[in-house]
Formats: sequence, C-alpha cells, structure tokens
Amino acid sequence: YTFVPKSPRLQVIFILYKKHSLYYIYTALSKPVDLPGIYQFTAMGLLDGRQIDYYNSDGQRKIPKQQWMKEKMQEDYWEKGTQSRKSKEQWFNVNVDILMKRMRHNESDVHVLQWRHGCEIERQGDEVKFSKGIDEYSYDGENFLSFDDKESQWVAPVDAAVPTKRKWDKVPILNQYTKGYLEKECVDWLNKFRDYGEQELRESSPPDVHVFAKRCTTDKNKVKLTCLATGFYPKDVILSIRKYRSPLPEDEIESSRIRPNHDGTYQLRKSVIIQEDEKAEYDCFVKHRTLKEPIIITWDGKCQDCTKETILGMVIGAVIGVVLMLAVGALVYFLRRRKNIAGDSFSPLFRINAAFFLFHFFID
Repeated sequence: YTFVPKSPRLQVIFILYKKHSLYYIYTALSKPVDLPGIYQFTAMGLLDGRQIDYYNSDGQRKIPKQQWMKEKMQEDYWEKGTQSRKSKEQWFNVNVDILMKRMRHNESDVHVLQWRHGCEIERQGDEVKFSKGIDEYSYDGENFLSFDDKESQWVAPVDAAVPTKRKWDKVPILNQYTKGYLEKECVDWLNKFRDYGEQELRESSPPDVHVFAKRCTTDKNKVKLTCLATGFYPKDVILSIRKYRSPLPEDEIESSRIRPNHDGTYQLRKSVIIQEDEKAEYDCFVKHRTLKEPIIITWDGKCQDCTKETILGMVIGAVIGVVLMLAVGALVYFLRRRKNIAGDSFSPLFRINAAFFLFHFFID
C-alpha cells in the first residue's frame, strides 16, 4: 500500500489484487528457561498474520486461537493436531542436541532451532494463484537450511548444513512431497481457513494514532518524540515522522517494527531524539488501506514528563515554601513566647530531608 493510483480503473485492480498467507512456526530451546510465558517448545499457525492455533510443551494441547476455528474444526482435528505436535516436539528436542554437538556449542547456553513452512497465494477477483512456498530452518537466529521450491532441492547457506542438504536431497520422494505440500495441500488449507473465517478475516481496523514526547533518559536537554499507530488490521502500514512535512531519514529513526496486539490487531511505534526547545514543526503521517486519506497529527510541542514536571515542581515548591514560612513563623513566635514567659533559651534543630509436519530425517 505504498501508493494510491489516480486512475479509477487502476484503483479497482489495486483493491481486488490481494495476497494471503498460511504459515506454521515451530520454536525449540535446547533447555528450559525460568521465564514466564517462555516454553521449551512452541508451535503456532498464522493465517494472514493472525494466530489461528497454538501449542506449547507445558499444556501439550493444540488449541484454537480464533472463535471460528473452534466452531468449524471438529474435535478429531484438534486430537490429531495434538499428537502431531507432540511428535514434532520430540523431533526438535533430538535435533537441537544434534546441532549443538555439530556446532560444538556449550550445553550451558540456551540454543534455538526454528522451522517455518507455509505458502502464499495471490487472489485477483475470483482467481486464486499460488505465489510462493517457504520451508526453512534457522539455528540461533541464523539461516540454516531452506527448500528451493522451483528447483526442488535444499539450499545450505552455511557449511554446517551441507551434510543435512546432501542427505535430504538423496531422497527424491521427500523433496517431491515437500513441493507438493507447499503448492497444493497448503493452498487448499489456506483457502479452507479463509472460507471458514471469511467474515472475521475481512474485517479491517483503522489505526489509532498518537504523538507525544518524553524527556530523553540519556540527555536531560533532549526529548524523545514518538509516533504511535495502534489497533490497525491488516498489518501493512506506512508511518513517518516528518519535519516541516518532509519525512525524516530512517537511519535517524528508532522503530519498534510492527508488533501484534492481544486482540489480533497491530501496532507500530517510531521515535526520534530532538532538542527540548526545538521550534520546528513535527507531525506523524500514517497511511493504511482502511483510510481514505492519510492521518496527519502535528506535535503540540509539549513534553509529557518534563513540562508537567516543571509546572508541578513550581506549584509544589510554592506550596511547600508557604507551609515552611508559616511553620517557621509559628515556631519563632512560639519560641519567643516561651522565652519571654519562662526566660529559657531554646536552640531548634529542624532538617527537611520498568499441520502438517514433514518428518524429515534427523539433521545429523
């Protein structure tokens, strides 16, 4: 959604031409970690970026994450899915250990093996066409092995993956099955899920946009100006922080990247550090498919925690000053009176003091 065609005919084509995706992501850790919400093994299905099912090594059940999945898919689907993911969990546990030994990695550290596979389609009107299939593995966040769908062979970007590539390529039926799943079976499931969740998946949400500034933690003379777009769906969005209506260079911007919200929508936050007394005009520019016109919100020049802090400090300081003056005055009066009455001398001391699972051979 990087442009809006001026021609009405082009606009119609642009609107009808859509991409959809179905991906499954599996993540295995070499050992448990004592952190809330982090499991040794997790698996999830994503349809157009929305989570549709989930499994972890603690609950050990494949469960629906969308109401329409719960309603449309029979209990047998979830039972078979649970058994399949339990098998995957065992496979991953074995292969994480194999890769650690191959890489000569220390068992005291936590290592991660991930697998992502799925497909994308292009829909233009009623016509659906296969776009691409992905079947790839990563180890400790680096690409380890991937399937070339066009050539029907595995690609090893690192030396440690070469033995696995050779072993898997020697079994033609394995590569044929992988290609068949990506181009046919995965597409069938994608279309089926799209039909089941059609109404909910077609619902889109416009972004809610906010612009604000807070004092910079590393330099008290500067502020961090932030533009936040949240609650939007689908996740494709354009967000820019502009100075005098010109977008700032991306290398000057700190971005959170697009992140999911708990309700299936997304958020994106971008920030820039500027001088606190900056007089230039800054604004937040947001484009999304749900908007007829871009949202443009101009920064009001205020800082949430520095301006208020100054005003509040002045008020509190004034109040404290008045109270202290009254207290001291009363004390002096009291002491003088005591001295006058009793003839004593006093010295007062006061001080204020953050799905499918293709059972490939073992990686070894």
